[in-house]
Amino acid sequence: MAEVAGGPRPEDCPGTSSAQAGRAAACQGCPNQRLCASGAAAAPDPAEAAELRERLRSVKHTVLVLSGKGGVGKSTFSALLAHGLAADEAKQVALLDIDICGPSIPKMMGLEGEQVHQSGSGWSPVYVEENLGVMSVGFLLSSPDDAVIWRGPKKNGLIKQFLRDVDWGEIDYLIVDTPPGTSDEHLSIVQYLSAARIDGAVIITTPQEVSLQDVRKEINFCRKVKLPIIGVVENMSGFICPKCKNESQIFPPTTGGAEKMCQNLNISLLGKVPLDPQIGKSCDKGQSFLSEVPESPATASYRSIIQRIQEYCDLQHFQEEKII
Repeated sequence: MAEVAGGPRPEDCPGTSSAQAGRAAACQGCPNQRLCASGAAAAPDPAEAAELRERLRSVKHTVLVLSGKGGVGKSTFSALLAHGLAADEAKQVALLDIDICGPSIPKMMGLEGEQVHQSGSGWSPVYVEENLGVMSVGFLLSSPDDAVIWRGPKKNGLIKQFLRDVDWGEIDYLIVDTPPGTSDEHLSIVQYLSAARIDGAVIITTPQEVSLQDVRKEINFCRKVKLPIIGVVENMSGFICPKCKNESQIFPPTTGGAEKMCQNLNISLLGKVPLDPQIGKSCDKGQSFLSEVPESPATASYRSIIQRIQEYCDLQHFQEEKII
């Protein structure tokens, strides 16, 4: 049975797998009532888990990109991580967007207006390059301005369908862009991917305390669901003037920023990415900032962070092979 967070279980709890989960009289007042009612906490069906495991058997590494708060650059990081990994033409990279209500990946990857096609082996991803495929709910909408107004169970169903029905082929890296916070989508993706394996999560923040406060919640979520944390990335970490090269703190790290938080919580700080107006311009044009502005200090930061993530995944793979 899946572990749910917070508080003691009611004496007559029907269990997370029950049809009465979150709906029985005993559930009234339980802090997990809404979670159980959504179906996100239910233990995966063994046959379903086997099906997902078979489908994901060809994925070597899976990395989740999380953030406690919206607007900190999580989807931008996911897109650039995918571009950076795919720069090695020998690697096959997949980018899965499960931000169901705010899918920005199609725009950032230059794929707006593209549609998903069905093949005999499932849904075909939309390709940016031969070795970089993308899947998003944005491809299923008639217009990018359409609102997705879904409750938890329907979101969970689409996430499951993305994992079960998309024909990625042999994949070296599966990057999963998630919505901000710790909601149904996060519980679902962790539950469904537990049928295979997750290398870990990269958590995105900005330097100010209002963002770090939510990141601490995200870290606690990861620890409760036993999701390994690869490390934290501090986005918008100062601005380096292109003329005089002096650095200004646009978002001052009043409590020490991500660096101090990582020290306190014993988590790796993967790096700090300075602000660069060209990042936003490149995303709006659907182009890779890394190749558009290779000399930017932000590009150097991204490349260093991407290398550290690769090294982490390679080490995980090496340790697993040793155990086998």
